[in-house]
Amino acid sequence: MNNYDRLKKSHKLSSYQNSNNPQHTDSLLDDEFTEQVQRVGFNMWGALQTIISVAIVMATVFTMWNPSNIFSNQILDRMFRSSSDSNLQPTSVPLTPTTSPRPRIGIVAGHWGNDSGAVCQNGLTEVELNQKIATLVRDDLVNEGYDVDLLQEKDERLYEYTALALVSIHNDSCDYINNEATGFKVAAAMSSIFPEKASRLTACLVDRYGSITNLRYHANTITKDMTNYHTFNEINGHTTAAIIETGFMNLDYQILTERTDLVARGMSQGVLCFIRNEDLNNIPTQEPTP
Repeated sequence: MNNYDRLKKSHKLSSYQNSNNPQHTDSLLDDEFTEQVQRVGFNMWGALQTIISVAIVMATVFTMWNPSNIFSNQILDRMFRSSSDSNLQPTSVPLTPTTSPRPRIGIVAGHWGNDSGAVCQNGLTEVELNQKIATLVRDDLVNEGYDVDLLQEKDERLYEYTALALVSIHNDSCDYINNEATGFKVAAAMSSIFPEKASRLTACLVDRYGSITNLRYHANTITKDMTNYHTFNEINGHTTAAIIETGFMNLDYQILTERTDLVARGMSQGVLCFIRNEDLNNIPTQEPTP
């Protein structure tokens, strides 16, 4: 008796024992038995297909590779390099650009926003001249890479103002005094907490302004009104400051009004001399007069 006959006999006996109708039992037996046989046959055929597929794949693998090249140095080296490259690949990190603030300089146009200052017979006012010079100085220093504040005489920003340097621009009287009333004056704050820096700024302005404009420096006519200039008491104590009267609006009228560019250049070069710690041709002395 083969497996098919045994399976049929076993199934028939089990079904007969659980049924009270022998004829109905035979019918059910045939249907259920046929269904089970079909399932067994289907499962066996699926398993056979799987075994054949695996056998084909394995045969192909062992045909292409053999023990001499499966673990060869060349393949191992490629595997190692591939792993290393993926692990060591640099991660791109976006950089956030940062910009450092540029050095700051303050330029005060004397009398601007406050009063006219000296007034000449032809209508020219000191404040007009001061503002024109200050604007040119500002432009020169901006072109040199600095941030420059153009400030009024009593600008609110002057309170605790902080910068590398601050210079206030003024001019002397339009009236004729004598033939000696020509040239410029420079003064720094007498109460500066860093007197050596104040002296250095003064020396740079005198040296550069005098050499560029060929105007004479009036060292002995500097007054206490200049050394006690109100702005010196308003700005931050760490800001080095000076005041300059670029000329007399009578005998120096021509250079002040027609060569304003030279006047401004002399001033800006003096400021740069101080900031850049450039060499001096001479170091002037200042003796305020009563």
